[in-house]
This record gives sequence, C-alpha cells and structure tokens, in this order.
Amino acid sequence: MNLILQKTESHFIRAIKQLVRFGLEQALSCIFPVVIFASLAFTKIVPLPFLPRYDWLLLICILMQWLMVRTGLETLDELKVITLFHLIGLALELFKVHMGSWAYPGEGYSKLFGVPLYSGFMYASVASYLCQAWRRLKVELINWPPFFVVASLAAAIYLNFFTHHFWMDVRWWLSGLVIIVFWKSWVTYEVNGTRYRMPIALSFVLIGFFIWIAENIATFFGAWQYPNQSVAWSLVHLGKVSSWLLLVIVSFLIVATLKRVKGNNSIRRKEH
Repeated sequence: MNLILQKTESHFIRAIKQLVRFGLEQALSCIFPVVIFASLAFTKIVPLPFLPRYDWLLLICILMQWLMVRTGLETLDELKVITLFHLIGLALELFKVHMGSWAYPGEGYSKLFGVPLYSGFMYASVASYLCQAWRRLKVELINWPPFFVVASLAAAIYLNFFTHHFWMDVRWWLSGLVIIVFWKSWVTYEVNGTRYRMPIALSFVLIGFFIWIAENIATFFGAWQYPNQSVAWSLVHLGKVSSWLLLVIVSFLIVATLKRVKGNNSIRRKEH
C-alpha cells in the first residue's frame, strides 16, 4: 500500500514539475506580447513627452523587435514570418476601422487612415509566440492535411473577416470545416525530454481563448476601442472568441506551412 502511495505521489510531483516547466516555456515564448501589454499599461498610466502615445508604442515595438533578433531570441527566418503577419494584420485593421468595427481614438503621427502602425505588431506578437513556442517545445505535426487544403482553408477564413460585411458570415461553416479537415491531426511537443500530444483543434481553441483574455486586457489599457466601450470599458463580448479562434487558425496554418516547407528544403539539401 505504501509503495502504491509513493508511486502515486511521485507521479503527481513529476506532473506538477512538468506543468511548471511547460508554463515556463510558454511564458518565455510570450516575451514580445508581454512587452506590448506592459507598454500599453505604462503609457496609459504615465504620460510620455514629445510624442503621442501611439507613436511611443510604435517606437517601443520596433526597438523590441530589433532586440529580439539582435539577441537571438528570434531568427531571421522567424522575422520574415512575423513581418508577414504584421502586414496581414495591418490590412485587416485598416479595413475594420474603416467599417467601424473598432477605433483608435487617440492622436498619433504614425496613424494611417485612422490606424496606428503599432497595431500590426499586436498581430506580429501572435506569430512571435507561435514561432518561439514551436522551437522551444520542439513541435511536430502528425497527419497534417495536404498543402492545397490548408492554404485554401486559411485564405477562406481570412477573407471572411472582410466579406462578412457585405455577404453572409460563414465563420461557423468554416469552423466546422476546420474540425473535419483536422479531425485526425495532432500536434506533439516536448517538455523536459518527454513528448506529449494534443488534438490540433483543441490547441486552436485554447490559444484563441487566451488571446480573448489578452484582448480584454489590451482594451482595458486603451490599445483600441470597440463601439460599446466608447463611454466606459466593458468586457469584450465572448462571441469574439470565435473571431480570435479563426485568426489563430490562420496564424497557425501559415506558421506550420512555412515550417514544413523549410523542413522539407533542409531534408533535400542533406540528401544532395
């Protein structure tokens, strides 16, 4: 009986240690998002001189991005992926602000059609997290669908963010397609030498939910403003989780595709 209790206690302690280690790796992967949130909070509380708040945020983001590459926290290949997300996010911001989905009411020299350029870094920070977590946890994909299917699904999800303003919103149909396409797909990751696995769809939901929490923090510190927050801050509607879920899926699919392409190219170079 004592032996069984000892084994159970040993397994429990190891599970706690693995969970802590996993949390630490996740936290280290979130350096860029943490800096953005800290900057939002600091500039909200402490007025900075010479430049409007949005411009200071842009300068902080550029400096942080330079430091990430300079110190080796991000590679040049990862910088390319992050830059792509910056442009994708900025295009979405320009359209959504134009349509009145949300607004940036503050002043800024670096605003383009009502959108401060620092906003692209908020999307880039999601890509930064994905790239770093991928590397730190040695992520691998199992039963990944064909490239054409993945690329088409990612494009359809991204386009729906635009087209639903003029046509029907098909996000739930797209969510159903995601479940069908990735039903047999898994993601494996390593924590302290031990590999674990998780259904791809579950990882999408978890990341999307935590980004929704981050969105509430960001809007509280005035990163942007939804129409219902114009008078006073209020909790972001839970329905936004579906939007972030789909955006996370697009982000994950792009990162995964680029990682697989790079991996296949490395294998070909070794064979030759």
